[in-house]
Amino acid sequence: MKLVVVESPAKAKTIEKYLGPGHRVLASYGHVRDLPPKDGSVDPDNGFAMEWENYPDKAKQLKAISDEAKNADTLILATDPDREGEAISWHVQEVLRKKKLLPAKVERVTFNAITKATVTEAMKHPRALDEDLIDAYRARRALDYLVGFTLSPILWRKLPGAKSAGRVQSVALRIIVDREREIELFKSQEYWSVTATFETDGTPFTARLVALDGTKLDRLAIGDKGSADAAKKVIEDGRFTVASVETKPLTRNPPPPFTTSTLQQEAARKLGFAASHTMRLAQSLYEDGLITYMRTDGVQMAGEAISAARRAIADRYDAGFVPDKPRHYTSKAKNAQEAHEAIRPTEFTKDHGGSGDHAKLYSLIFNRALASQMASARLERTTVELTDGAGRATLRATGQVTLFPGYLTLYEEGFDDREDEDGGKMPPLRNGDAPVKSGVEATQSFTQPPPRFSEASLVKRLEELGIGRPSTYAATLQTLKDREYVRLEKNRFFPEESGRLVTAFLERFFERYVNYDYTAGLEEELDDVSGGRLGWQKMLEMFWKDFKPLAGEVMEQKPSEVTAALDEFLAPFLFPDKEDGSAPRLCPLCGTGRLGLRGGKYGAFVACSNYPECKFTRQFGQGGEQAAVDGPTELGNGIELKSGRFGPYLERDGKRASIPKDVKDGMTIETAEALLSLPREIGLHPTSGLMISASIGRYGPYLLHDGKYARLKASIEVFETGMNAAVVKLAEAEAAKGQRGGGGREPLAMLGVHPESGKEIKVMEGKYGPYASDGTTHATLPKSADPAAVTLDEAVALIDAKAAKGPVKKGRKAPAKAGRKPGKSAPKKSAAGAKKA
Repeated sequence: MKLVVVESPAKAKTIEKYLGPGHRVLASYGHVRDLPPKDGSVDPDNGFAMEWENYPDKAKQLKAISDEAKNADTLILATDPDREGEAISWHVQEVLRKKKLLPAKVERVTFNAITKATVTEAMKHPRALDEDLIDAYRARRALDYLVGFTLSPILWRKLPGAKSAGRVQSVALRIIVDREREIELFKSQEYWSVTATFETDGTPFTARLVALDGTKLDRLAIGDKGSADAAKKVIEDGRFTVASVETKPLTRNPPPPFTTSTLQQEAARKLGFAASHTMRLAQSLYEDGLITYMRTDGVQMAGEAISAARRAIADRYDAGFVPDKPRHYTSKAKNAQEAHEAIRPTEFTKDHGGSGDHAKLYSLIFNRALASQMASARLERTTVELTDGAGRATLRATGQVTLFPGYLTLYEEGFDDREDEDGGKMPPLRNGDAPVKSGVEATQSFTQPPPRFSEASLVKRLEELGIGRPSTYAATLQTLKDREYVRLEKNRFFPEESGRLVTAFLERFFERYVNYDYTAGLEEELDDVSGGRLGWQKMLEMFWKDFKPLAGEVMEQKPSEVTAALDEFLAPFLFPDKEDGSAPRLCPLCGTGRLGLRGGKYGAFVACSNYPECKFTRQFGQGGEQAAVDGPTELGNGIELKSGRFGPYLERDGKRASIPKDVKDGMTIETAEALLSLPREIGLHPTSGLMISASIGRYGPYLLHDGKYARLKASIEVFETGMNAAVVKLAEAEAAKGQRGGGGREPLAMLGVHPESGKEIKVMEGKYGPYASDGTTHATLPKSADPAAVTLDEAVALIDAKAAKGPVKKGRKAPAKAGRKPGKSAPKKSAAGAKKA
């Protein structure tokens, strides 16, 4: 009997059907062991020996694999075809070896699509485990452990509120923080553009002023209204004729099929998906046999797939959309993941797959892959220059028309923050023509700072810099959000104060290890290990010999010394020079104290040296131009707008009121008065006779009646909710509370019956979010999953995985560990709790 080990249960069932009798296919459910979260899991003094520990929740899977291994003559390791898959196979092999249950014959099989033809063909070509890839995994895992396990305890002790650091995580955070600094230091510049509208044969077009009185004008050349009005008058007074017409043909070639990185970018741009959600959907599509493996740097498709794509194009369109020769693409990424194929559909005859978000992502993958083999688009760009009779002004108009759409018929690649450079269709013009001028405009504009990163543009930047692996980007970005180092607003990353402080700390004390080039260099060294060009232990030795002593030096410093060093390091940001030449650190409240960075229980803030006599404080994050506007702002009626370590707040006669996030912009005296007057009494409840009040608390706006609460959606509702609406909302909140405790809740979705148990599976709303249930086992849905779009297969996999873990044991309290005194609790934190990047 041959024992085949794959990663997911859904995949196991499908592959066992393909292979037939004589094969037993079991799932490992991902990784089966890892480095335990304790000191000594990696021992640098003993050749970086690693102590592995089986995951407790994988005991059932490992037992099943071990039991089957007793009767197997061959072990076929068929986990995913990437570095992590190779590592999982190695772990399974080592677990069986340790138990002395390893079959005599061990084979490694990889396939990049779960179709019968692909799987059965792959089984004919087994190989041994790739030791170089396993060494690279060990080096990467040890490196991440050593960085996280060393840096995180330093952060906890030196920076209150800091949570973790990681080799890739911290560099990604620095990219976001650096962009925020650019934005804060950016000085906007006024500029004007002067345009004229013309018309020929009923077709209008617009021309822009590009030269005046013999001087070429760039975008910022006209910097004030007076100059713009003078230029506008020259155009208004002039009679313009066509001086030149230039027409150039253009060809646009299709982009290659998706890699992991480009899929994440395009799904973010076009579908609004987070990277983690995209990868979760792609994993499901892969396991359902709809697409090829989704963790890849390769951009080439297999020969048979290219042929299938060309046939599909010919069937769907006509011969003109099929290029003369197949298109072949080359990856720009160094050491692309073992020459894997690009992400593509397994069948080009199937243009729809899945439902909900799965269907959207499948369509994106299908269209991109098919378009990659279509004919180029042919366009024509026309540039016309017009001059006035006096020779004072030159105007330029550009237009672009599509002669043959080619691949653009099906797919056009998205871009981040790109402005439209070309106009529409130009009318036919010849030298000497005098089109009719219908209007002249002078438009004021201001230069804009660089845009904040979206998930798509951040993934692109990480890949450009060579930092991390595309397959880990989703987890890295999720870690930054989970640690609350950043927040997403309108799909753009904003660094939180804690994220800025951690970045400043690492830049000041560990600059080399958050340096872009150094981090990219480590990736190249890891690639050298995977290519067999560098020993994994040698690579770790080179890293550890410098990192360990530096970490020791920083750990020895007192928190006050760290704060003083950061105060000096951040001075240009926190205390920029003032335009009036006054001292940038002079306290604006008392006029004699010196402002400086201080550390507190909840993080860093700026305070006056005359504390406690002077109680001026300012948020740490208020640097750059914000820092130049110190002190409270008078709103009127004795109300002052101030900034504290927890954010902006209002104060009058000693009474304070925090400013909710949804009313921070456009603060008026009326709004301030209303906030300071809270709580607001709405009236007596018609049934109980007790007061109903509305206010804003730690968790947002709410209603209160008889000790019971009802949430409001927005702060404005605190001031607008009337008696009838309040009574209804309180009743709804009470009813919802009762439903959460059980009772007759309506399912969010009915998915069908479990293929094995026959039980009805439904999606329900629970206290901690939506979950899938078969009536016996409840499996919480991933946070980013759309409850309405969950498929039966997804729900079955979640329920089976939850059932495999067994019921939660509520055994008696474990006795205290030896050596721990009674009454002493275990440490609350462990450095290994830091999430790896």
